[in-house]
Parts: sequence; C-alpha cells; structure tokens
Amino acid sequence: MIPAAGSFPPDQEPLLEDAVGSRYSRQKPRDRWHGAYVIFFLLGIGSLLPWNFFITAKHYWRYKLQNCSDEPGPVGQAASDLRDYFESYISIASTVPSVLCLIGNFLLVNKVPASVRILSSLFVMLVVFLVITVLVKVDTSTWTTCFFALTVGCVAMVSSASTVFSSSIFGLSSCFPMRNLQALISGQAMGGTISAVASVIDLAAAADVTDSALAYFLTADIFIVVCIMVYLLLPRLEYSRYYLSSQKESPSLVTVPPDSSMEDKAENSATNSSFLSRAAGIPPLRPILQKTALLGFCLFYIFFISIIIFPSLLSNIDSVSKSSGSPWSTKYFTPLTCFLLYNFADWCGRQVTAWIQVPGPKSKLLPALVLLRTVFLPLFILSNYQPRAHIRTVVFNRDIYPVVFTALLGLSNGYLGTLVMVYGPKIVPKELAEAAGVVMTFYLVLGLALGSACAVFVVHLI
Repeated sequence: MIPAAGSFPPDQEPLLEDAVGSRYSRQKPRDRWHGAYVIFFLLGIGSLLPWNFFITAKHYWRYKLQNCSDEPGPVGQAASDLRDYFESYISIASTVPSVLCLIGNFLLVNKVPASVRILSSLFVMLVVFLVITVLVKVDTSTWTTCFFALTVGCVAMVSSASTVFSSSIFGLSSCFPMRNLQALISGQAMGGTISAVASVIDLAAAADVTDSALAYFLTADIFIVVCIMVYLLLPRLEYSRYYLSSQKESPSLVTVPPDSSMEDKAENSATNSSFLSRAAGIPPLRPILQKTALLGFCLFYIFFISIIIFPSLLSNIDSVSKSSGSPWSTKYFTPLTCFLLYNFADWCGRQVTAWIQVPGPKSKLLPALVLLRTVFLPLFILSNYQPRAHIRTVVFNRDIYPVVFTALLGLSNGYLGTLVMVYGPKIVPKELAEAAGVVMTFYLVLGLALGSACAVFVVHLI
C-alpha cells in the first residue's frame, strides 16, 4: 500500500517548500527504499497504539474489575459500575487531559524543538506502559477501586503524552510531501488493527487471562521502543535532511499565486508580517482559525460521533446467540466484530484517500456527509447492547446488523477524517502548516473529549 514516488499531483507536494535559492541548486533526493514513508507509517502506528491497547484489552479489564475472577460478582457490588462502564470512564480520562496538553503543545510549538517534544512523550508512554505491564501479575482483588483509579491515572498520562507526540509528529510531517502525511494517518489506523489482532491471538493462545495480557502489553512496550529507534533514524536519511533543512532555511516566506486577488495578497502579507514578528513565540492563531473553521467543525463532529459509539457502545453489543456458549459468541464476538473490524475498516478508509480525494475542502457535500453520520447513533443503540436498563427494545436482533454498521462507521471515520486532516495544513500559508496541524489535532481531541463525556450519558440512558 506504499504509493509510488512522484505519483502525487503538484498540489500535493511538500507543504513547506524551500523558497530560497538553495532550492534550485539542490536536486530533490528520492525516498530510497521508501524509508521515510515506512518511518512515518510506524510513527503513526505508535501515536495511537497505547490508546488502542488500553481499550482493546476488554477481557483483561473485566477480569481485574471482577476481583481477579472470570465470573462477575453479585449484583449491586460496588465494582460492577466500574466494570460495566469502564470504556466510558477511560474515554473521558484519555481525552479531557489531552485538550490541555494540546493547548500547551501549541504554545510551545516555536519554543521547544519537535525532537524534544516527540522523544519526551515517547519515554513517558514507555514508562507508564511498563507500570501497566508489571501490574498484570499483581493480585488486585483486595484493592479493586484503587486499581481502577491507578489505571485511569495511567490512561490520562499515556493519552496526554500520546497527544503531544501525535500533534508534534503531524506538524513535522507537514514539512514533507503529502505521501508522508498519508503514511502517518494510515499508520494511526493500522495501530488499532494491530492491537485488535494481537488481542485475538493472545486470547486464542493463552489459557490464562493474565498470561494473555502480559504478552499483549509487552508487545506495546516493544513497539514504543521501536518508535523511539525509527524516529532517531529519520534525520539521518538524506531525503529527510533535505526537507527539514528547507524548513529551517525559509520558515517565513509566503508564496502568493499570480492570480491571487489584492485581498488575498494583503491577507498573506499581514500573515507573513505577523509570523515574522512572532517566529520564536506563539504562532498567530486568528488566521489559522479563520481558514480552518469549517474543516475544524467537520473534524470535531466526525470524532464526536465515533467516540460516542466506539468503544463505549460498540464493545458492549453482544451476540444474539451468546446463550449458546459457543466460543464465537462468548469469546471472539467482541474482539472480532468490534475492535478488529472497526479498526480495519478505519484503516481501509484512510488508505482510499491516497487515490480518491472527494469532496474537496470547500465542497458543501463534505459537511453534509459528516452530519449524516449522526444516524449511526440510533442504529447501534437499537442493536443488542447489554446491559439495558431503560430502552428495552432491540430492533436489530441479528449479528449481521452490528457487523455492517461497524464496517460503515469505520470506513466513514477513516475516509472523511483523513480528508479533513490532510486538507487542514494545505489551506493556510505554508509557514503556518505545522501550527495548523496542531490546531486540527485540537479540533479532533476536542471532539473526542466532548464525545466521551456524552458517551457516559448515552450508555446510562440505554
């Protein structure tokens, strides 16, 4: 799925072109062996891998929150609420702190080098995941509530570090040709697919829940180390040095197209002046917000709807034949039809954007398609979600329904979300591309934060 070098049209060339004379005296190097593409793909996987590993280990969290037992405790037990709505709670714990970290990352984008932000966030994720891995074999049956609080704290720390890492690496990718940005975004979806596949393999191979979880979280530890190694390798590539040096040589030049109106020229001139005066400080926020307002709303709403449904609603939809006791309906239904199918469909949707990019950034069809995704909410609520306390009616009482809904939800999330993220840095002046990437990530995280809060309300409403 690696696009051929040079297969992208001119408007998908680097967001930050080298606009000085050195550009003409140096030939653009090729991405030999697709090294930079693969590195950005791996970094994309690593950016969302911690979150995906947390939410995919559903059987492990249920085991821990049932006093380290495979059987649920008696009805009315204090831990039952933590167990039944665990996904909703960790969604809040992961997204709300991320908003604050994203604001901090925007303020520091011109003050702290990207390498410092990226490496420090990776090391924080590694340390926290090592703690989670150690706790796998610790008996927490006598302190379940404290274990829950510790887990939520770890989720908040990992998610905050992951947000800084994602927004920083997304901004860094804006210095490169568009194919590298698409590799990063595709890698993010592949991270979910890898975590889902690892979960299924561990469930099938390990008889004990803790053995399965230990192997599962060790996989995450190893991959974070791999991300650190490949990031350190990135600036050693001739291809990477060319585009990174281009950014350093001409960070404040604005190219105004010959056919631009006088208003556009005046706007670009004002933006350039503002940027020059604040190059070492906080990027100018107003011109970025003005140009990305509609795309920002689209990105916000895409992930607002997605996080309400996945994983809080989707992971609690049971097979209608669960009472049969078959492995499919009891052990593999949720890992396969929820986590694996959604993440694979999401990845497929993101991959399609490498060949098809419609509707455009100014098309009215784009927000219409985004708003249309609201229909997924009643479709999943009326599927076989369990437990149900208020809405007793199950309209879609066959397993095929949630499978189809999940595939459509993942495809639309991947395709529309990637389009909006790719369009964002392209519609602002080139020297503001990195800051625009951080702002677009803010819209995304804001949607996740508000959506996760609404998810708690929705699951209690059912």
